[in-house]
Amino acid sequence: MEQGYPAGWLKAKPRWLQAGGALRRRIAIFLADWLALAYLWGISTYCFNHIFAHRESFAGLPWWIFLIVITELTVIWESFGPSLGMRLAGFELRSLRQPAPYRRLARLLLWHLSVPSLIGLFSIIGSQDHQAWHDRASGLALIKAEKVRQAWYRTSWGIATFLLLGLTLLAGLFITEVNFKALLTGAPKSAILWRGLVTPAWSLLGEGIELLIVTIFMALMATTFGIIFAVPLSFLAARNLMHGPLPRLIYTILRGAMSIIRSIDPIIWAIIFVVWVRVGAFPGVLALMVHSIADLTKLYSERLEAIDPGPVEAITATGANRLQVILHGIIPQIINPYLSFTLYRWDINVRMATIIGIVGGGGIGQMLYQYTRLWRWHEAGMMMWLIVLTVWTIDYLSSRLRAKLA
Repeated sequence: MEQGYPAGWLKAKPRWLQAGGALRRRIAIFLADWLALAYLWGISTYCFNHIFAHRESFAGLPWWIFLIVITELTVIWESFGPSLGMRLAGFELRSLRQPAPYRRLARLLLWHLSVPSLIGLFSIIGSQDHQAWHDRASGLALIKAEKVRQAWYRTSWGIATFLLLGLTLLAGLFITEVNFKALLTGAPKSAILWRGLVTPAWSLLGEGIELLIVTIFMALMATTFGIIFAVPLSFLAARNLMHGPLPRLIYTILRGAMSIIRSIDPIIWAIIFVVWVRVGAFPGVLALMVHSIADLTKLYSERLEAIDPGPVEAITATGANRLQVILHGIIPQIINPYLSFTLYRWDINVRMATIIGIVGGGGIGQMLYQYTRLWRWHEAGMMMWLIVLTVWTIDYLSSRLRAKLA
């Protein structure tokens, strides 16, 4: 170990793992700082253009100049930091010998010789201490940061974080066109809507209850089908149960697929299935089912990953096969959480079933959308009150049941 490094700052790992970790850490820190500065530059440009030039634009420089400027600013920030990326990674650039300002300036200049020529990359992989050449040559090293309490406004990463948050909120006001004056002055225009809501068309009560029953059963069937698929898939999506190359590949593919499916809103799935199987309650069931499978698989598998390994190891030690281990060591630990997650998902599906009716997914939501399009607020008010009362009742009952299962 080179003199000047804190004792034990490199863990006892194989050299190739240390080198890979050091290289990934360097790249992650640089990317975090680069993206933070690029975002800060873009959002600042947008706010400036909106206030002074009265135009909506994030661009202020040609793209190739922008890349060069942000890269240079990133290197300067990291050389004289600590930067935001270093803060997030828990590292700092520290002088190994007598601190002097010229060391950081030397590091800035040597970076332009080291990184473009890939000397820095090879030096991290091949050196004994896994430090970049431009750091060692300037008498610096990227090592674990000491926990020193310091006011955020006295650090570059703290100021950068403040600017990022502040400018993001300011740009958000401009982008979303927040107008509190219109909110206050336009209130009388909504009087007709509120009158319709407080004086619903009671003649539609029977029709509304029938559509509400359809909506509730849509959520019930979607949740039921979701359970049938999600329970077995959850065992394949639990990291602690999938050992070996092939199981780990299945785990990775399944987790990735579930993440993609879950990221697509149920309304989009409803549109797909409306085109597929025509308008009605069935496409709504399919849309909610697909999203429920992805969501429940994630919730179930995460609970499986948190089980106590003690009972599993004890049953395995008796010579039990894999099925017996699952039946007697795993299922008793997950039955109540699984039921709780299922009730929670059914609660969500009831609410979502009223929304997907907008795109032809059936149920009371479809009728509500038709009434609102025709500005028939008394009829829409009846449907809305039925939805509100049903969602409130189901939310109350499911929360009580989940509390008993906890």
